[in-house]
Amino acid sequence: MGYLKRTVDNEMQMKLNASGAVLVRGVKACGKTETARQFAKSVLQVDQSELVPLLINVAPRRLLVGDAPLLIDEWQEQPKLWNYVRHEVDERKQKGQFILTGSATPYDNAKIHSGAGRFTIMNMRTMSWQELGYSSGKASLRDLLSGKVMNVADHPVELETIIDRMIKGGWPGLLKQTVDEAAVINRSYVDFLAEVDMSRVSNIKRDPIKVRNILRSLARNTATLVKTTTLVDDLKENDNQDISRPTLLDYLDALERLMIIEDQPAWNTHIRSSVSLRKSKKRHLADVSLAISALGADKKRLMDDLKITGFLFESQVTHDLRVYAGDNDASVFYYRDSNELEVDAIVEKYNGDWAAFEIKLGTGMVEEAAQNLKKFARNIDTQKAKPPQSLNIIVGTGMSFTRPDGINVISVGSLGK
Repeated sequence: MGYLKRTVDNEMQMKLNASGAVLVRGVKACGKTETARQFAKSVLQVDQSELVPLLINVAPRRLLVGDAPLLIDEWQEQPKLWNYVRHEVDERKQKGQFILTGSATPYDNAKIHSGAGRFTIMNMRTMSWQELGYSSGKASLRDLLSGKVMNVADHPVELETIIDRMIKGGWPGLLKQTVDEAAVINRSYVDFLAEVDMSRVSNIKRDPIKVRNILRSLARNTATLVKTTTLVDDLKENDNQDISRPTLLDYLDALERLMIIEDQPAWNTHIRSSVSLRKSKKRHLADVSLAISALGADKKRLMDDLKITGFLFESQVTHDLRVYAGDNDASVFYYRDSNELEVDAIVEKYNGDWAAFEIKLGTGMVEEAAQNLKKFARNIDTQKAKPPQSLNIIVGTGMSFTRPDGINVISVGSLGK
């Protein structure tokens, strides 16, 4: 199988045209290197080349010799490379010289100076449903953010199919694997994370049992607002793991360095009422398959426990919205106020245009979600903030259509960039 075009391809070319170097960040195995190879003219594999540790202190510029763009893969294994690249960009005064890829952020004592004005950053995620070919993409986020009328004819996606796809995940390396084979590999991913990667990323020995329990707790609380103290209590109650808050924060920091955690920030806007807006973040893992693996869940359990499956589905859709938002100069937030009025996702462009999304696994909650969206929209102070370009409900097992009140109901099998 050849290279499958990724949503970030256009962004990569644009950023190479705009800056001397592009830093590509993303969780391990999401496809960073393969995508970067499509643009690179030469490659330095830092974690594999025997020359790197020999030359890094005596002749570092020799490592940067190669046709541009030079891909420097897993650069964080030698953090000094950052500053050498920065100086090289200054001297060459040309665009598109380097692509740096990495699946971890260097630890704090790495002496890295700002890349402002020299580097652009591209965040990369595992594959979305549209990239995987699961979604037609006919319900375009670009159109929803511009207020265009949706005109989509599609068919429902079966619940079993949704669950299978979430178990398999969006990993490019698993495209040819069966669901069962992918589940085995994803469990091994969690094992390596707990036993190797967590210790390697910060040169501190981590307890694999603690790592697994923390991942399980994060998975139990996926797509929810959960405080650190709540996670501490959850670990004690469900995993018999007595862990201090500082220790938990230290482990969470390591998971963030590995880009395993990707939190969803709160949306800050102008509202008419006197309620206050929540500011804490929603918790998500980098791919929903990691949450399923951390839970030790199989297809039967997910079919039997539709409550947790609903939260996992929300996390999957949020992941895909993030992928599509990246192609629309937009970011993904959530809304919740002190009256407990909540909207699952707000996608806002850099220019302030935005759309709101409720996410429901089935169609039974569509009417309630629609009333929630209308109540939310009425509370936006449109004298100080732009009105929504569209109000939308993304469903798993339903079809796409526009309701008489103008709210779009969108099948996850039609959602795209």
